[in-house]
Amino acid sequence: MGASLTRAAQWTTASSATGKLEITPLNESLLKEILRFVEQFSSRHPQEAKHVFKEPLQWSTTLVASDFKTDYDINGPTVQSQEKDSEGHPLLQLSPPTISVHSFSQLSKLVQLADDKKLKEVRACLEENRDPVVKILGPSFATVLDGEDTSVLRLVDKVKQGDQATDSEVQVKLFLLLQHLDNQLLSNSLKQISQEVRLNPAVVKTEVELLKRFCSEGEKRVLKSVRYTSDYEFGNGCHTPPWRQVHGEICYLVIEPCDTETLYITCSTAGVFLNGGIKQEGEENAYERTSDMHKDLVTLLRNRSPHFAENINKQKIQHVESVDAEEQGQPQRSYEHQEKNVHERARQQHTPNKPGGKKKLEPSPRWKNLGLMSPYDKAEEKKASKGSGKEKSGEVQKKMLRSDSKKKAEFSVSSLPGRQSSQKTKTPAGVVPVEDFSESSSESEEDEEQPERRPESNTDLPSEYWQIQKLVKYLKGGNQTATVIALCAMRDFNLVQETCQLAIRDVGGLEVLINLLDTEEIKCKIGSLKILRKISHNSQIRRAIADLGGLQTMVKILDSPVKDLKALAAETIANVAKFRRARRTVRQYGGIKRLVELLDCVPDSATLTAEQERDVEVARCGALALWSCSKSTRNKEAIRKAGGIPLLGRLLKSPHENMLIPVVGTLQECASERSYRIAIQTEGMIEDLVKNLSSDNDELQMHCASAIFKCAEDKRTRDLVRQYEGLQPLVSLLSKADNKQLLAATTGAIWKCSISMENVAKFQEYKALETLVGLLTEQPEEVLVNVVGALGECAQIPANRATIRKCGGIQPLVNLLTGTNQALLVNVTKAVGACATEIDNMTIIDRLDGVRLLWSLLKNPNADVQASAAWAICPCIENAKDAGEMVRSFVGGLELIVNLLKSTNKEVLASVCAAIAKIAKDKENLAVITDHGVVPMLAKLTNTTDDRLRRHLAEAVARCCMWGSNRVSFGEAGAVAPLVRYLKSKDSSVHQATAQALLQLSKDPNNCITMHENGVVKLLIGMMGSTDEILQEAAAGCVANIRRLALANDKARYG
Repeated sequence: MGASLTRAAQWTTASSATGKLEITPLNESLLKEILRFVEQFSSRHPQEAKHVFKEPLQWSTTLVASDFKTDYDINGPTVQSQEKDSEGHPLLQLSPPTISVHSFSQLSKLVQLADDKKLKEVRACLEENRDPVVKILGPSFATVLDGEDTSVLRLVDKVKQGDQATDSEVQVKLFLLLQHLDNQLLSNSLKQISQEVRLNPAVVKTEVELLKRFCSEGEKRVLKSVRYTSDYEFGNGCHTPPWRQVHGEICYLVIEPCDTETLYITCSTAGVFLNGGIKQEGEENAYERTSDMHKDLVTLLRNRSPHFAENINKQKIQHVESVDAEEQGQPQRSYEHQEKNVHERARQQHTPNKPGGKKKLEPSPRWKNLGLMSPYDKAEEKKASKGSGKEKSGEVQKKMLRSDSKKKAEFSVSSLPGRQSSQKTKTPAGVVPVEDFSESSSESEEDEEQPERRPESNTDLPSEYWQIQKLVKYLKGGNQTATVIALCAMRDFNLVQETCQLAIRDVGGLEVLINLLDTEEIKCKIGSLKILRKISHNSQIRRAIADLGGLQTMVKILDSPVKDLKALAAETIANVAKFRRARRTVRQYGGIKRLVELLDCVPDSATLTAEQERDVEVARCGALALWSCSKSTRNKEAIRKAGGIPLLGRLLKSPHENMLIPVVGTLQECASERSYRIAIQTEGMIEDLVKNLSSDNDELQMHCASAIFKCAEDKRTRDLVRQYEGLQPLVSLLSKADNKQLLAATTGAIWKCSISMENVAKFQEYKALETLVGLLTEQPEEVLVNVVGALGECAQIPANRATIRKCGGIQPLVNLLTGTNQALLVNVTKAVGACATEIDNMTIIDRLDGVRLLWSLLKNPNADVQASAAWAICPCIENAKDAGEMVRSFVGGLELIVNLLKSTNKEVLASVCAAIAKIAKDKENLAVITDHGVVPMLAKLTNTTDDRLRRHLAEAVARCCMWGSNRVSFGEAGAVAPLVRYLKSKDSSVHQATAQALLQLSKDPNNCITMHENGVVKLLIGMMGSTDEILQEAAAGCVANIRRLALANDKARYG
């Protein structure tokens, strides 16, 4: 289930976060195999079935409590298995719609209970657990199972570390069973894939255009009409809405043949078929397939229309084969004119801002890389656009070949072993296997195409430009000696200068340098790489190298036994892989695994031999390349699967800063992924990160602080930073306020570490608050977000709130409430709210009009800002001198906060209910919000199951009952019965608030009847014995009111 899900299963890319499994025969086959494995697991392997997963498999299920039979404890909609782990936790838990499963035994039972929903449950489980092996066996097993790391000894070592030998043996057996399943799935998938033809939007569009040409009038016409149900074309070339694209559907067509009824056709990546009659988007019941699957439109129409089949042959139409057919080596059919047009369109789509041409929508990277356009096409196009004054490399090559035929003793560049002709650009040997090409949504696209800055005339060019061009000609036509001399001479120029870099590119020197990498001559390769390493700092050169296939060649060089070559290739890859397409190319051609292998050296030895020093340099260059590649989410995962984490951890102990910077840089980049954060914590890297905070190198300190910033979300990591005495170095780094990147990383680490109150006590001791308050002005937003976040956490302690006030921190905090940065506003409102819990601070906030600013943030469209502002308003109302008058002074303020009860965000609702409970303490304000309809809105929310919302909602109801006939209105709106159910919650704070609300509601006779009918008396009697006096009193009061009503009824009835 590791490699098969990654490599064989077909995933959609419509979602930016995670894709879904496409509805294809291949996926159906995979799902059935996995289902069969799970169903039979308990009976075949009873001991392994009882093994408790490292993390539970969780997904959104369609099962409900009624689907579960014996062996389960059912409590309303929730279900727990009677089977429990060693700590007494149930191995299966259902809290609709989420289900959590901790063992194969429960998985087997679950699929048996699912009945006809089995496949649907398996699909949902795999979609929400893309790497199930990590959750079943732990992160260290995944690299072995996925085939990226063949070291079984390493696995056995991991197993031996277990506490019990039996458990270790079960883990090994479970690993072998999963590995066997993985191999079986891959084997079955390969058989199906070899027979499968997949379509893409470009191929379908071309075929539709061809068919439209034959919708003419007269005897010769083949079809009456061909049209899309929707003419709108998305950026990826599809005409279907996004919620259908996730199923692999490309477009819907309505085709009228001449001899049969109208055909409604769906074109998908899996093929072409008839649908239920989609005439326009949105008809959900019409999407179902009603015919067999065909490989293309022509094949379907031949089967459905005899007239089409007969006349299409007369027209001599040759269908354009799908890209997959090309990949498998099938010959392309001979309709050359249409084929030429397809590639021409692809080139036009790839060429940005072509003069005189219309701007076309570019397909998504997934379709570009399916083979419709190769690097060769782009290189040829670039050559065709070059000025006529430049000598064509083909002509140079002809001259060189003529020279070589006369002088056999000379050594021509083109005759170097393995060398390609310099008139051809490098292209991949074949099309890369199709995979999901989407990258991380958070990844920024660096080095975007920039307009070329060309000199206006040749007279502006320096002499170096022409000298370099002459050297490139020697490279093209010289012998081996001339080639080496030309490379050395070229290195003498200032290759950091842009003019020199562009001179090499303009005369075709990049093609020659890249082709030299394919020779067997080590000197030529080294010379070429040294030049490429320098000039690849230029963004235009980087893209040109990627277009010419240079990355693929450099990845191959990483396998070379020559260490200098490996180091140079890795460093050049590090420079080139600054943009998304280059990073993807490195991964596709196996570069990540090779780069990880370069990290295996002995960096921390006291004395290194010359050979070991070369190994260390190779590892450093490998780390640099991984650092560049790690900006892609998929590459992060590839690094982990290749076993990169322990090797990076070992290099982290190096005493050399030039090694540590790329290693820590890679780790902090990857720390955005949870699997890396866990590994950094468990592999003991926090100690090394803390140690390097005391380095003299600002860049190294910045990366270490950034890694701690990302990892300190976890409490264990925060404790380790304190344990290894990392808090004081972080505070010391605040003095380097001029280095904004270092300051942003440091303040971020302090913010996350201050979530733990033990760390806050240390920050108090180190006088960190005073320094942080000083950073509240004249700082970039990324620093302010972190500084304010840290102050908000520290302000949870009363002494720190006073410190912030004494240091003059209240005013700059209030001033920041006028900003627009959403993350900053969330943190500022939290900090102001925490400070407002002290009356002295509240006086200053009120004087600075801070409450009005907080109230205005309730209009912010961001739900997090709304919620944070509402929470901050609560202590402001609580501690203001004349809170009621202050709130009434905000024009439209009460109506605004009542209307927020229409929000769908539970955090917003909970915070607004808490604020209303404070507002309602003032009778006049309570009357106003009653007029604005607060009672029916609160009543409408009472069916919630969220305990935090329940607590504050009950408080608001209790307060609102104290005006007029509101308690009667709550009863009429159906709020009483749901409130009774709150008493069954496990949260004691919910019990207290609910008892108070029920006490107020019980003052109406009809509400008492409703409460009694819903069994409130029994629940309240139990709470009357609580140690919480407020709860005791409220519960007793409510029961007393119900009892008085009963006595009054008895008296009225019997006298």
